[in-house]
Amino acid sequence: MLRASVAILVLLSLSGVHGEDPYIYFTWNVTYGTIAPLGVPQQGILINGQFPGPNINSTTNNNIVVNVYNFLDEPFLLSWNGIQQRKNSWEDGMEGTNCPIPPGENFTYHFQVKDQIGSFFYFPSLAMHKAAGAFGGLRINSRLLIPVPFDPPADDYTVLIGDWYTKNHKVLARLLDSGRSIVRPAGVLINGKSGKDYEPLFTMEAGKTYRYRVCNVGLRTSLNFRIQGHTMKLVEMDGSHTVQNIYDSLDVHVGQCYSVLVTADQAPKDYYIVASTRFMKQVMTATGLIRYAGSNSRPSPKLPEGPVGWGWSLNQWRTFRWNLTASAARPNPQGSYHYGSINITRTIKLVNSRTRINGKLRYALNGISHVNGDTPFKLAEYFNIANRVFEYSRMGDVPAVVEGAAAAILTPNLITAEFRTFIEIVFENPDKNIQSYHLDGYSFFPVGMGPGRWTTESRKTYNLLDAVSRHTIQVYPKSWTAIMLTFDNAGMWNLRSEIWERRYLGQQLYISVLSPARSLRDEYNMPDNALRCGAVFGLPLPPSYV
Repeated sequence: MLRASVAILVLLSLSGVHGEDPYIYFTWNVTYGTIAPLGVPQQGILINGQFPGPNINSTTNNNIVVNVYNFLDEPFLLSWNGIQQRKNSWEDGMEGTNCPIPPGENFTYHFQVKDQIGSFFYFPSLAMHKAAGAFGGLRINSRLLIPVPFDPPADDYTVLIGDWYTKNHKVLARLLDSGRSIVRPAGVLINGKSGKDYEPLFTMEAGKTYRYRVCNVGLRTSLNFRIQGHTMKLVEMDGSHTVQNIYDSLDVHVGQCYSVLVTADQAPKDYYIVASTRFMKQVMTATGLIRYAGSNSRPSPKLPEGPVGWGWSLNQWRTFRWNLTASAARPNPQGSYHYGSINITRTIKLVNSRTRINGKLRYALNGISHVNGDTPFKLAEYFNIANRVFEYSRMGDVPAVVEGAAAAILTPNLITAEFRTFIEIVFENPDKNIQSYHLDGYSFFPVGMGPGRWTTESRKTYNLLDAVSRHTIQVYPKSWTAIMLTFDNAGMWNLRSEIWERRYLGQQLYISVLSPARSLRDEYNMPDNALRCGAVFGLPLPPSYV
């Protein structure tokens, strides 16, 4: 039976968000439905009958209230890629922080997009649901009084690109559970379509400039995005304003979002937008149409060619720069935060590996292949029963084995980070495939990348001035990437591979950031409507934060 709770009651009872900032409300019904984006009928997961799901259009500091009704025959959760959930990991929607919404039940998410701007997306975080849909765009507009470093566009478009599988999401999960890989995708989609029709996705008027927010919502494949006959001015990525360079195409790795400005300065007709796979022997391509208003001319059949090799992609990354003079969510310039002058208090080096445990394929970080349990780690910690559910810091800050089919163990992978410390994290990738990593609850500064193994000498190559603050970063084959950040957001936060097979089979961990003050200044209490499951079910509430 569906819960009787409604958004108004939740607002009265939640302790997580305060203040008089505006509220926006959504009621979402999550159902199965037949879709055929590659021409093959398959079971999709729809939100209010839509694939992809509805877009969320918000403004900095809005309170977002989403009442999710689960009409599936399996548990369900949504997570909000790039939304920092300040002091509020209760709303993060990951298996380590939240109990799933049972079939036939509902849950109301309530979170504030505090001090953020930019382009993001939401997605289903359990099992292989992401392979069936239930993802959509989430934009955070700047407040009217905050200057934006470009003129208002004529319109603002969301472009969700991603690889796609025609196998049912439950079949994909069974393949992984049996120790096999899901191998390569069947194709690529742009806003849920592969480009086999001539209906335009977007319309532009000659002479006007438009904003396109491009997010890679796929499962494993980096994609190159380009627009036939047009250049793109990069203005924002993962919630940060960038130096406004011009590009013919952009590599968008899994989990990343880019905003570009495109001016309709070509002959009035139709033009293709193109998303094609990178770092695969067989290139897969999806197209969509942009139509100039009033045009009835077909686009040229010759698609713009994409780049080749990962060296090109690395060089492109090196051109990305933080716009130091632009304001973000607050009036002060982004560059007023001098991350390069902060002393590093700890270095964590994470090396990914592919291994077999009990004869089955698994992935690991520093020899730990993560598994979830019946009790979310955040709940176990909050109810003071963590020692019954998991053990902190089974993984060392430096791997014991750095390459090859390394031995690994199956166990929950949780580490701690001291509140408000500045930490360097190095990702080292000995594989021949690209990696992509996302950290919930934060943005970070990717200060360096390079081939081979990372050493302390690698710090001499760091960009300590204007690296773009973001939440998802790639690691190229047999290469390393270094990031820096201050762990100032108390909560339980997932650090994961955005390559979904790898995440599902253990290439992830959780970081517990606890405030020693146990104060509402630093972290909110568990919301009254929080679902309880596993070992915390029926337990009395612990003392509240004050």
